[in-house]
Amino acid sequence: MSITIKKFGQTSNKEEIKLYTLTNRNGMSAAFTNYGAVLVSLMVPDGKGNLDDVVLGYGNLEGYLKNGPGLGSFIGRHANRIGNASFDINGKTYDLEKNNGNNNLHGGSIGYNKMVYETEYFEEEDSDTIEFSRLSPDMEQGFPGNLDICVTYTLTNDNELVIEYLAVSDQDTLINLTNHSYFNLAGHKSGTILNHKMMIDSDYFTPTTDDLIPTGEIRDVTGTPMDFRTLKTIGQDIHADYLPLKQGKGYDHNYVLKTSKDEIIKVAELIDEGSQRKMEVYTDLPGMQVYTGNNLGENENCKEGAAYHPYDGVCFETQFFPNSCNLKEFKPCLFKAGEEYDYTTVYRFTTI
Repeated sequence: MSITIKKFGQTSNKEEIKLYTLTNRNGMSAAFTNYGAVLVSLMVPDGKGNLDDVVLGYGNLEGYLKNGPGLGSFIGRHANRIGNASFDINGKTYDLEKNNGNNNLHGGSIGYNKMVYETEYFEEEDSDTIEFSRLSPDMEQGFPGNLDICVTYTLTNDNELVIEYLAVSDQDTLINLTNHSYFNLAGHKSGTILNHKMMIDSDYFTPTTDDLIPTGEIRDVTGTPMDFRTLKTIGQDIHADYLPLKQGKGYDHNYVLKTSKDEIIKVAELIDEGSQRKMEVYTDLPGMQVYTGNNLGENENCKEGAAYHPYDGVCFETQFFPNSCNLKEFKPCLFKAGEEYDYTTVYRFTTI
């Protein structure tokens, strides 16, 4: 295992930003920057051993300073949507930025992917780990409590990228952290992922209003285009005459997982038959937003001159349910003062 470090740019505040690359014995590598704790690239071998970058991203820091689609991003303090951009804790109402219509999305326009992090890294025989941490001060983005945050990325010799989220607040607050990487197992600039095969081990999803706020209903996927319990191509039903798909312009929905806090289990699988790459997703979080890049548009500064279009990548955002803070039907992501937020997600790569 090895870790290399190089300059990645400088912010307007003259903060030096670096790129950290972790490489395992199989040649697989993962690169991160301390600006946003972002996953910049993920080089994964195909069935013939050839490496390609399987996450969408930018070629320089300038791209990540804008990063409207949230490519590779660490998301917080609250991933996904909060209806009416407000919530109550202990009888007090907190108002957030309305950056997604009338709602709050991913914490606001200045999210955790726009912060600079303290960095530590550790080289082991069988794995490398990089740790990004910072203090999110009380009322940052409108959320109460000083929140100590740490996200660690570990690359193992088993071709696993392990993401562990740790956080604790000095006040009762909402915590809902995730990763917003867009995966394309044929390579980040190979075009559509509609021919990828996907499996989601979930019997239910959470339908939404037209502005993608869950209604509180938990709906059975049986007999609907939302059913991925057996492998099928992403594109098979994506344009079906089904209201949730029309609302999201494709898949942009939270799936109810069969997880418990006691065990990290497999919840999804993605296969590209052309490259023979397979990715498995494991987590102990209760939900997962599956997003097929429906709103991707051509972006400047993309890696290797790529221009991304709708359906060029798919996200597996493990999380608490969207708007759980306002819906009694959902387990809330409310954490008491001093209560530790500790969850893990694993992306494991093999070949078919």
